[in-house]
Amino acid sequence: MADPTRPSLILDLVVLDCPDALALARFYGHILGWPLESGSGEDWATLVPPGGGVTPETPDGRPTLAFQRIDDWVAPTWPGGAHPQQFHLDFAVDDIDAAEPAILAAGGRRHVHQPSEDGSFRVYVDPVGHPFCLVQ
Repeated sequence: MADPTRPSLILDLVVLDCPDALALARFYGHILGWPLESGSGEDWATLVPPGGGVTPETPDGRPTLAFQRIDDWVAPTWPGGAHPQQFHLDFAVDDIDAAEPAILAAGGRRHVHQPSEDGSFRVYVDPVGHPFCLVQ
């Protein structure tokens, strides 16, 4: 049942802090196959998901990724440390082993710590240190 006191919110963007917004957007754009939105630059860059993203007219569209330059950027440490991750992204794939070469070629790297005992996911790190997973 709808709650009339709750505002109607639609997830639009997930924004990642980083030292160079355009460079990190290009990495994620490459591995996802999503183009950059026009006007993207070093301070702020946005990707365009298939279908153009979420709008008031298409609230069930895909949220997109945006990237924001932070002057004093510090990469997260994971699985622990002084700057633990605050969140991570999971990307669904049919075959992790088949997807891995594209991740590595784009500048990602496999994380040393791999907590999946059954191989259902694998942890990677983007070029500036954000952990993300490929999930099968």
